[in-house]
Amino acid sequence: MRRTGYFESSHKLLNRLFLNAVWGQRGNHVDVPTDCPQRNERLGWTGDTQVFCKTGAQNYNTALFFRKWLMDVIRDQEENGACQIIVPKVGDTDRTSSGWGDAVVICPWEIYMAYGDKKALRRQYASMKKWIEYIKGEGENPYLWNTGTHYGDWLAMDGLTYDLGGGTSKDFIASAFYAYSTDIVRKTAHVLGESEDEKYYAELFEKIVEEINKEFITRTGRVCDNTQTAHVLALYFDLVENKERTAKELAQLVIESSDRLSTGFLGTPYLCDALADNGYMNKAFDLLLGEEYPSWLFSVKMGATTIWEHWDGIKPDGTVWDTSMNSYNHYAYGAVCDLVYKRIGGIVPKEAGYKKILIKPETDSRITYAKTSIDTMYGKISTDWKVENDKFTMTVEIPENTTAEI
Repeated sequence: MRRTGYFESSHKLLNRLFLNAVWGQRGNHVDVPTDCPQRNERLGWTGDTQVFCKTGAQNYNTALFFRKWLMDVIRDQEENGACQIIVPKVGDTDRTSSGWGDAVVICPWEIYMAYGDKKALRRQYASMKKWIEYIKGEGENPYLWNTGTHYGDWLAMDGLTYDLGGGTSKDFIASAFYAYSTDIVRKTAHVLGESEDEKYYAELFEKIVEEINKEFITRTGRVCDNTQTAHVLALYFDLVENKERTAKELAQLVIESSDRLSTGFLGTPYLCDALADNGYMNKAFDLLLGEEYPSWLFSVKMGATTIWEHWDGIKPDGTVWDTSMNSYNHYAYGAVCDLVYKRIGGIVPKEAGYKKILIKPETDSRITYAKTSIDTMYGKISTDWKVENDKFTMTVEIPENTTAEI
């Protein structure tokens, strides 16, 4: 694949984190998007793939790579619509999980947003719809997913020591992803001009959100699970009406954790965005640039050159989490580099394929300059800014045949 995304800043540890995500992708995007390249797992885990897909499409041109793999997803999808936890399917492992099976919906949408290829969406559309109908038929309530076995917020730091699924209710996570995927299928129907489907999935999304609020949100707007991930998903997936309260409670949870995260595979990709989108960009920066365990930069300070599977893959005292399931090249948490492109570089697609672009960098006193670029289907978009003597200066490059709001 051709390298398309670059970043450099005054913050040396952040630069290394960005490169760690790139090198993790180099090791894992080889014919199949594997979760890790160096141990007996080494398989196309769908959860890891959907988590990193968006960032991966900024780092490299992954259009053809995902075209191939998403056809594998269709081939391995069960007749009832269930999507496998591993694609290509291995042996007789007929199993799905929320956040893993949702790759069948999330990955096609992110690839469309990166490259603007409607044909790619059309090719996956029937498969995406089958997944939603599968979930609808699985639950005791057609508007909640409260059955089955799920991985939950895998490897979160807020669960019991023997539960790798974290401390957030798996029923809530499953129902939240049910809502999120349904909304993506609605947007897909709009892009493809499927007006009846668009109406159907819009109404389904509203019913799912209504049921989630009955089951998991109190009448006064409190999220029942007092975890970072529960608040993150409620905000990012647009599940709560009183976002101001939920965002304030999320920020407070971060503060109570001494500006450290406790999220796992499903909460981490949206954590900083959930804060930044709701008025807490300062807390997002505190998490991104934090150096104490657990954090992204802790592993960098410990000498990491790729992304770790566990926040505590190596503990502060030098001991290891485990010897049997402890990968040091597991790229899922590298999804945070989307925040680097979007918030620090300030490069945000307003239309699929970057036909229209928003340039809106966010600054922090710990970063005095940043150079960011993405080589899109239209050409290179770049921002180069610095803060010197309290003066902000930025140079922007926009490709021909695109427009940008700065």
